[in-house]
Amino acid sequence: MKNLFFASLVLFAVSTIAKAQQLKSPEGKFVMEFSLQSDGTPTYNLKYKNKEVVKTSKLGLELKDDKKSLLNDFTVVDTKTSTFDETWKPVWGEVDHIRNHYNELAVTLNQKGTDRQIVIRFRLFEDGLGFRYEFPVQKNLTYFTIKEERSQFAMTGDHTAFWIPGDYDTQEYDYTKSKLSEIRGLSQKAYTANVSQKSFSPTGVQTSLMLKTADGIYINLHEAALINYSCMHLNLDDKNMVFESWLTPDAKGDKGYMQAPNHSPWRTIIVSDDAREILSSKMTYNLNDPSKIDNTSWIKPVKYIGVWWEMITGKSSWSYTNDYPTVQLGVTDFAKAKPNGTHGANNANVKKYIDFAAANGFDAVLVEGWNEGWEDWFGHSKDYVFDFVTPYPDFDVKGLHEYAKSKGVKIIMHHETSGSVRNYERHMDAAYKFMNDNGYDAVKSGYVGDILPRGENHYSQWIVNHYQYAIEKAADYKIMVNAHEAVRPTGIARTYPNLIGNEAARGTEYQAFGGSKPNHVTVLPFTRLIGGPMDYTPGIFEMDISKMNPDNKSHVNSTICNQLALYVTMYSPLQMAADTPENYNRFPDAFQFIKDVAVDWSESKYIEAEPGDFITVARKAKGTNNWFVGNVNGETARTSNIDFSFLEKGKKYTATIYADAKDAHYKTNPQAYTIKKIAVTNKSKLSQFSAPGGGYAISIIENK
Repeated sequence: MKNLFFASLVLFAVSTIAKAQQLKSPEGKFVMEFSLQSDGTPTYNLKYKNKEVVKTSKLGLELKDDKKSLLNDFTVVDTKTSTFDETWKPVWGEVDHIRNHYNELAVTLNQKGTDRQIVIRFRLFEDGLGFRYEFPVQKNLTYFTIKEERSQFAMTGDHTAFWIPGDYDTQEYDYTKSKLSEIRGLSQKAYTANVSQKSFSPTGVQTSLMLKTADGIYINLHEAALINYSCMHLNLDDKNMVFESWLTPDAKGDKGYMQAPNHSPWRTIIVSDDAREILSSKMTYNLNDPSKIDNTSWIKPVKYIGVWWEMITGKSSWSYTNDYPTVQLGVTDFAKAKPNGTHGANNANVKKYIDFAAANGFDAVLVEGWNEGWEDWFGHSKDYVFDFVTPYPDFDVKGLHEYAKSKGVKIIMHHETSGSVRNYERHMDAAYKFMNDNGYDAVKSGYVGDILPRGENHYSQWIVNHYQYAIEKAADYKIMVNAHEAVRPTGIARTYPNLIGNEAARGTEYQAFGGSKPNHVTVLPFTRLIGGPMDYTPGIFEMDISKMNPDNKSHVNSTICNQLALYVTMYSPLQMAADTPENYNRFPDAFQFIKDVAVDWSESKYIEAEPGDFITVARKAKGTNNWFVGNVNGETARTSNIDFSFLEKGKKYTATIYADAKDAHYKTNPQAYTIKKIAVTNKSKLSQFSAPGGGYAISIIENK
């Protein structure tokens, strides 16, 4: 249902005093005030429950080529207010319906001396504020280039922050917890090596940024609906505690090419005094347009396994041969090459994974390294790397498809671009048609390494447009997309729900590259997941990587029960059981939870949450009366106390609890766990131990 009332019906929400316009959220929890300074600079501030959470902050854009910038000399020529209330149903998600309810203020500004107009649109929800810049059709502002966006977020104090360093090419960092004033001194330590990276400031950080004030208010800064614009970072003035937007430049240093009519993405501020409400906020999705895909019946959540972890750990390889120091597609004859004996994507190995998927109820198998070109794919600034249709001699595309189909399993395609986006676009139609012809309906794409065209960044406007092009082109072929190393999501999956996964953060693979902090997964839902689901690839059971590859001494900083809990706490409609069949066969009783847990939900209840420390979530599997609970814990052991009041009254359930043993520890005893079954109702309560880097998982099945 949808109701739209215009200005006359929302006078209660907006009052005008001189140049100031005040906007209240639908229930009055938030108050935002817009005003112009004496020099015509637009500003806003935000209060939550009568407490200021964003002090007076400037708005505007700096333009290139000596044009007068859109920063000051404005007058208010019009204001329009409205309220909006709808309930919409996502194709997949944490809940089966989402309420989109906000009050809106659109301020039209005219600039003295240029007669140019912009509109700043504010939407105030019961969980926070979104605002964006709009550029109407007009003769004095047609084509223009952004030198920098100057949106400010003035903080009220030296808050605690959970941050990763500002970077134009990667978000694959561990999070640092510190005061804002400490970011400058810690930035070098936080900035760890990656295959493609470019920092811009010792106080630059990335969104989604999670903050906590001294008086217990949680603030999240991010953006929504990033389309045809460059990705926004934040740069901190640590003397005044003011964040300012910092856009990703292109190869020329420009930060955005605009043609009116157009608009920026939304800048978002989610606020609550309850951390659980940050996790449950759907404001980012609500600021995106409804689905542009009319028939979404082909978009389905997926639980999968893959020929992947064995290559990540170094047990096997993506490449087929060691004969050639360099390869050229169409020139190099792989039929004459000697196989290296370590190639993972061979027919026998892939069939083993297909058999395992079929025997254990998985939907699909991802296979990486199936196509020619992996021998010298990385680090050579190479344009024509892959054609995405030519398999190695030991990978029978049609035969494996038929074999998988006979077992009720699909194969997930893998497209690694090695950052050469021009090459990917050159082959994209043929690659997607090849997928259609061979029964693939989902693709994992990758953008490892420096971007080609040379000098471009992963998060600049042109490359952001490429990612969007890939999603929309995939929809034409009814293909679901899981993009790795792409820009972090901003709720676009509402508009294009075939975007069923993204990486865009430090995922499980880093556990095989030296490890991640044990509290990493207690931060990600407050940061990276605000914009959309992550293909985190959980489910690792063997924490000592040297048992997979004696040359790799890495250690997975997690207990088995922590890994199980991730299927609930790290929401995604695309969930991978990332370890190998051999390791799952060693722990069949723990593996049962991965087999049972759902990937699509009708309800979600956030029971406990504190960023960096712990998260406990309960979710109801869509189409059933069964629930699953996940708890992930940080560095310090604790006892989690929950009740089962979310269960249906009068019903009886059997709960299977997968929990850390008392002596479990992510470093010293990660595989110690217990399993027990208990009867529960909505009146039941539970106190459950969580080890350092540990957690627990519970399946709750209704008794029939």
